[in-house]
Amino acid sequence: MSFTTAIFFFLAFVAIFCAILVITSKNPVYSCLYLVLTMFCIAGNYVLLNAQFLAVVQLIVYAGAIMVLFLFTIMLLNLNNDSEKHKSLLLKFLGAIGGGTILLAVVIALKKTTLDAAPMVIPNTTQVGMIENLGKFLFTDYVFPFEAISLMILAAMIGAVVLGKRDKKGINEETTTPIS
Repeated sequence: MSFTTAIFFFLAFVAIFCAILVITSKNPVYSCLYLVLTMFCIAGNYVLLNAQFLAVVQLIVYAGAIMVLFLFTIMLLNLNNDSEKHKSLLLKFLGAIGGGTILLAVVIALKKTTLDAAPMVIPNTTQVGMIENLGKFLFTDYVFPFEAISLMILAAMIGAVVLGKRDKKGINEETTTPIS
């Protein structure tokens, strides 16, 4: 086993372990920190693939800006067990149906993929991870996944706004006093 392969397996193991900790952690701040570690491991794998630009973008955009936004939202919402409302059985059921639907879509997509036995062709150039080639592939061959991810990020932003929205009826009852 070469040194690069050993580094890949180490980074992959740490990324999967930290991703599991993101899901199982009870403290949302720790969850965000584990997600940052996962992003660093993914950036390390990009470096191993000779895609330095993607590695830097991964660190700056995701591990930097997006995680700061997540932490800011967590601090703004002041999540704790006392203020958390108990979810109804209907919401839990709808969440399970939504998660099952996403899992089913992933399984169907994986079943339709094929692993061809043709050897992988590696271009004989040092321009593999450069911006020009990345842009060409991103906006021609991978335009649909690129746009799908942008819609998923938009849905996540809308979800953050809905979660951050305060109940106006409860606020008005506390702040207004009846006129005598």
